[in-house]
Amino acid sequence: MITTDTGIPGTIPAPETDVSAVVADLNRVLPAGAVSIDPDALDEVAHDRSHHHYARPAVVVRCTSTEQVSATLAVCHRHRIPVVPRGSGTGLEGASNARDGVVVLDLRGMDAIVAVHPQDFDAVVQPGLMKSVLNARLREDGLFFPAGPGVDASMGGMLSTRASGTNAVRYGTMRENVMALTVVLADGRVIRTGSRTRKSAAGYDLTHLFVGAEGTLGVITEAVVRVHGIPRHSAAMICGFTALSDATDVVYEALRREIPISRVELLDTPSMVAINRFTGSGFAEVPTLIFEVQGSEAAVTEELRVLAALAGERGAIDLQSSHDPVTIDAIWSARHDALPASAALVDGAHTWSTDVCVPISRLAECIALTQADVEAAGLLAPIVGHVGDGNFHLAFVLVPGDEDSLAKAHEVNDRLITRALAMDGTSTGEHGIGFGKKPALRQEHGDSLEVMAAIKLALDPHRLLNPGVMLDDEAFRAAQA
Repeated sequence: MITTDTGIPGTIPAPETDVSAVVADLNRVLPAGAVSIDPDALDEVAHDRSHHHYARPAVVVRCTSTEQVSATLAVCHRHRIPVVPRGSGTGLEGASNARDGVVVLDLRGMDAIVAVHPQDFDAVVQPGLMKSVLNARLREDGLFFPAGPGVDASMGGMLSTRASGTNAVRYGTMRENVMALTVVLADGRVIRTGSRTRKSAAGYDLTHLFVGAEGTLGVITEAVVRVHGIPRHSAAMICGFTALSDATDVVYEALRREIPISRVELLDTPSMVAINRFTGSGFAEVPTLIFEVQGSEAAVTEELRVLAALAGERGAIDLQSSHDPVTIDAIWSARHDALPASAALVDGAHTWSTDVCVPISRLAECIALTQADVEAAGLLAPIVGHVGDGNFHLAFVLVPGDEDSLAKAHEVNDRLITRALAMDGTSTGEHGIGFGKKPALRQEHGDSLEVMAAIKLALDPHRLLNPGVMLDDEAFRAAQA
């Protein structure tokens, strides 16, 4: 069972909770085969891609409809047993990691595209749907969904973590691309928030309360998302610089001139080394920018010319550009390979990824100071960044069992977060809080956590949904004082 020192009633399943009784009740309300206690099935859903602790859950439930999710949560609420919602398991802060005694709610079977409305530029999707599958369908109508990370991920997971990605500089994050939700609350009640209209002044904005809540307030079972027309023409430019600050200066100037950049990414020297070794590419191994611009062919050609001139003024190295879709895809594929490429730098290593976001004007300084910390600690941690919105990621390359390096990585990460907050930034731009950044959330928001805890207790008074994620016990004690 989950253990805690809170002393707050209802925060953990009662010791007398009989898992067999829970399983029996679940089997009564769900289709045959939906509920499993098989060890292999439990291990399959026990953890995400993070380095954080996890344990084998007590039960896994695979739902295929809102009604089944509602029935599952009603049973778990009656037995006071915690529930961890899970999508494709691509998270990096442990938000979908199982804990002892929990029910894992596996939503991968809820993978339908319920509807596509091309003339309204929206689609209705279930949470287990993968972004790649949605975009394959949308392509039939000349549309695409832009938000989300470089790895393929489920729509529900991306909504729950308020995911972003390389397209955010033009199209926004998941927050800007969701219009309405169907959500099941902790006791099994089903609510619908928002609408398919482009704007509304009716009531509280409950839709965006659940987006980014990491499964702690309710389980998203359906979403209306914005979709966009596929641009008529695209082109990419990649260029290196002797100094990282020169690269960020180019981005600032491009944004100031309102060049319609659709994507712009920054990769430091270790990242470029890793990519070249991993993919066999021959990019210059220096701080590097990748731009993409979209629009008419004439407009794209002119925007590339201006970007090339800006880069040239700051001493760009090995500047290359292309209008060829195959070449553009190859460039972005190399960028999306940055994480596995980093892990491959050291035999038997894995990566621990972390991120922060700062005002664009402080980005170069924040990265440079972080690089100095990494070097002083004797660590390897390539950096990539969504430089158009001030967000960057470190991938600590660690060998299992090297506790000294792991401790140093924790120290560098703590300093990184403190530095970002001192620069009016945030402890995470994309990855979320999960378990890993709970202390950072307190450092960032302080007494505001009491308000968050009050909202959580209003919707989930027994703290059954994703217990231990985001909010600490101090916040709940303050909210109940």
